[in-house]
Amino acid sequence: MTTAAQIPGPPGLPLIGSMLDLTRRPLQTYLAARRDYGDVVRFVAGPPGLRAEFFMVFSPEGAHQVLAGEAANFRKDNGFYDELRTSIGNGLLTSQDNDYQRQRRLIQPLFTRRRVDGYVDAIALEADALTERWRAVPGGVVDAADEMSRFALRAVARILFGSDVEAAVEVVHRSFPVLGEYILERGFSPVRIPRAWPTPANRRNAEAQRDLYGICDQIIAERSARAGAVETDDLLALLARARGEDGAGLDPTELRDQVLIFLLAGHETTATSLAFGLHLLARHPEEQRRAQREAEAVLTGRSPTAADLEALPYITQVLKEAMRLYPAAALMGRRSVAETVIGGHVVPAGAQVILAPWVTHRHPDHWADPDRFDPDRFLPGREKERHRYAWFPFGGGPRACIGQHFSMLEAVLAMGVLLRDFDIEAVDHEVALAQGITLRADSPMRIRLTPRG
Repeated sequence: MTTAAQIPGPPGLPLIGSMLDLTRRPLQTYLAARRDYGDVVRFVAGPPGLRAEFFMVFSPEGAHQVLAGEAANFRKDNGFYDELRTSIGNGLLTSQDNDYQRQRRLIQPLFTRRRVDGYVDAIALEADALTERWRAVPGGVVDAADEMSRFALRAVARILFGSDVEAAVEVVHRSFPVLGEYILERGFSPVRIPRAWPTPANRRNAEAQRDLYGICDQIIAERSARAGAVETDDLLALLARARGEDGAGLDPTELRDQVLIFLLAGHETTATSLAFGLHLLARHPEEQRRAQREAEAVLTGRSPTAADLEALPYITQVLKEAMRLYPAAALMGRRSVAETVIGGHVVPAGAQVILAPWVTHRHPDHWADPDRFDPDRFLPGREKERHRYAWFPFGGGPRACIGQHFSMLEAVLAMGVLLRDFDIEAVDHEVALAQGITLRADSPMRIRLTPRG
């Protein structure tokens, strides 16, 4: 049994530890840490007096322990979640304890499989509109990352707001990147200056937050004003009508917090999976043809329905493999409440514990030739053979993503429509990556489209 101080890890530089590696090439640093030091690694970063210590856990067994087996001992109490709460509210992603339990009870019925299947019309409408726009693109070249971000945002906004989608999309598209950069920079900084100080970053963030809150509050207020006169079944209306056992629902601030969380989590994660999935198929013609044959057999001549999800198993495998190689949540952070043992190492109370799907999804003990794109890894029989937490893009345990079925439904059906209608070829074969709130492309991810049929 090793103590915290004995847990192996990179020595880093004398004065700042691993700060430069973690800042300049974080994804490569995590992979190298597992290779060189094992499944539990201690990092130290920052100058004396502001030095941070954290523990990265790379094994599926460790991920299970943190997310499920000892979930109560690992809380969302760290700088990143503090900043996320302050910026986009105390919604289902960021809340804890009684707040979380109450919100989950209220919201869970809105994300049953049957209810989520009812959102397919909005997904199909946006997918069909995207294919029409793509047919008119001069030269047929688009950036997959930007296109999928806009598509996923429009889809989730339509599901949330119904006919009010246009009012929200541009504000959200403009504001979220500003908030995301600000949250990330402050969340991992050893020193955080007060938000009230009039620095350029604070002013940009305040303006973006004001615009985002403003449009959500406006739509919620307009809905409230016409409540009863016009009955709608979009997600905002369902959230507003949700009631707990005590008859209480969400007040306007709580309602806005949930809307903001759904806008963020509901579009960035799906967009990442779709963008990288399309780009992988654009670089692998044989797998693309196989997916296209499936899409043609199921979707030719019509828009998709919820029942088509089960009829598109290979496209589902493609997306799961894309989520393995490029998990939207490359890292998941927690704080330990009490001292515990992970992988034979004592992790102290109050420690920052980081899980890394980016690394676990490439763990050579669980994935043969882990950097190779192979959708058949997710054939049902092969999935059953693996540890449950060898692949966990949606987290796990009591705080597993409530929108997992929604994300898969949207991504599979959208990809089916796009592959039915287009051949795709990679223009940019290598794409630089950046670790933001979600994993993202840091260079163009262009694909060339050729209409089919």
